[in-house]
Amino acid sequence: MVFHLYNIQIVKNLYYSARAQFLSEAGVLEKYRGDIYFIDKNNNLIQAALNKDYDMIYAVPSEIQKEAKLNNSDTADWAEKLSPILNVDAVELEKKINKQNDSYELLILKAGEEQTKQIQKLNLKGIYIDKRNLRFYPFGELASQLLGFVSIDKQEGRYGLESRFDSFLQSNGLITTIDWNIQAQTEEILRKLVERWEAKSATAIVQDPKTGKILAMANFPNFEPNDYPRFDIGDFLNPAVQAVYEPGSVFKIFTMAAGIDSGKITPETVYFDSGSVTLNGKTIRNWDHKAYGKTTMAEVIEHSINTGSVYAERMMGHDIFYNYFVKFGFNALTEINLPGEVKGNIGNLKNGRDIDFATASYGQGVSVTPVRLISAVSAIANGGVIMKPLISVDEKPEAIRRIISEDSARAVAGMMVSAVRKNIIADIANYSVAGKTGTAYIPDFKVGGYTEDVINTYTGFAPASDPKFVILIKLEKPKNAPVAGQTVVPAFRELAQFILNYYNVAPDEL
Repeated sequence: MVFHLYNIQIVKNLYYSARAQFLSEAGVLEKYRGDIYFIDKNNNLIQAALNKDYDMIYAVPSEIQKEAKLNNSDTADWAEKLSPILNVDAVELEKKINKQNDSYELLILKAGEEQTKQIQKLNLKGIYIDKRNLRFYPFGELASQLLGFVSIDKQEGRYGLESRFDSFLQSNGLITTIDWNIQAQTEEILRKLVERWEAKSATAIVQDPKTGKILAMANFPNFEPNDYPRFDIGDFLNPAVQAVYEPGSVFKIFTMAAGIDSGKITPETVYFDSGSVTLNGKTIRNWDHKAYGKTTMAEVIEHSINTGSVYAERMMGHDIFYNYFVKFGFNALTEINLPGEVKGNIGNLKNGRDIDFATASYGQGVSVTPVRLISAVSAIANGGVIMKPLISVDEKPEAIRRIISEDSARAVAGMMVSAVRKNIIADIANYSVAGKTGTAYIPDFKVGGYTEDVINTYTGFAPASDPKFVILIKLEKPKNAPVAGQTVVPAFRELAQFILNYYNVAPDEL
């Protein structure tokens, strides 16, 4: 009787020692953490991140060893029985449960329902199931780089909103401006786009130009935040705010905006295009190697003529051009409420070389983040006023500054509408759509110059007469270096049509 009581006491001590260690490690995880919400067009809340109880399976090696000794058995028996259930190699399991003087060994942190049932059925001595409250993302990979994740050990926000609002979430829930339906549709379009063109990656942002609210911020590929340890650190970064790139011809709309607003050109200004221009010993040619002859600035946007953008920059002069690029914020942060935002780079313009200003006029030699680029496009859609990009509904709309006049913004938007009508691909029946393509070669940072790989960009807004949204889509390294009109423009049209239908936006062209 004494022997029996003694052994019960020993086993209990081992169990409670293990549980104490578990609670010690899990204790910090038991504290409150607020949910993160998406919304829909009716302002319904949709949980994007919440807390959930998971079954955690752990072993008390010292108890297993004692039990094996009492029964003249081998700890390998435990390992062989557990291995197929836990999907862990039996040899590795045996190493864990054979550790000397070890009162706690985690076997699986998030057990599935079937795994839990099978472990309970085995009823092995020294194997325990306990609850652990962990972060759960019900939509899996959806918006993963935007959301980030919570570390398992300390429940601290890592990356994305979980990091930026880490302290806030200790006592509050966070309601984002992200519309779940638009986000999901955007990600599906990006997935198809990347797979269709065998591209490296894609990024898209949807913004309300009048308030600055971000309605969607998507990347593909993304990662599974419920199982983040199996992904590389680079997968957690959000390219929408943490990666710069040369946007190409999209920048022509800002060159035209600067020229028109400064009074140096109009959409009807004519120049003669010979197909190329040489500056500082370097020759710039049009992307299609054509010469268009007598051409208006409106036609420069319609045909995306490089020499026309160079002409517009030279008409206004370097100082005016540079000052407008600063007003658009291309050398500054947007200060969006997300961690790790990086600034664009227009530093080469400080050298004062004609060739650098010329290439910058059509988006080469300068770099921006997608969030900065869409903010600048939104300024044109918003009558010339740039808004701070917002990610939380608690943030109030904030006008940063007026960049160009309302008349200038209307003129540039009109040029973008004309480009859509001429090129048809982005056109949507009964709606005026403003848009601009960009295809830029990727710099070769090892040997200088540019690689043969490209980045396609398309940005636009609708209805152009009263914009309800702005879209930016970026596609990196599509196979065989196609132009943007083949890749991102059809994707833009699909997404724009979805949003117009989703919001039930009335047609502005019947």
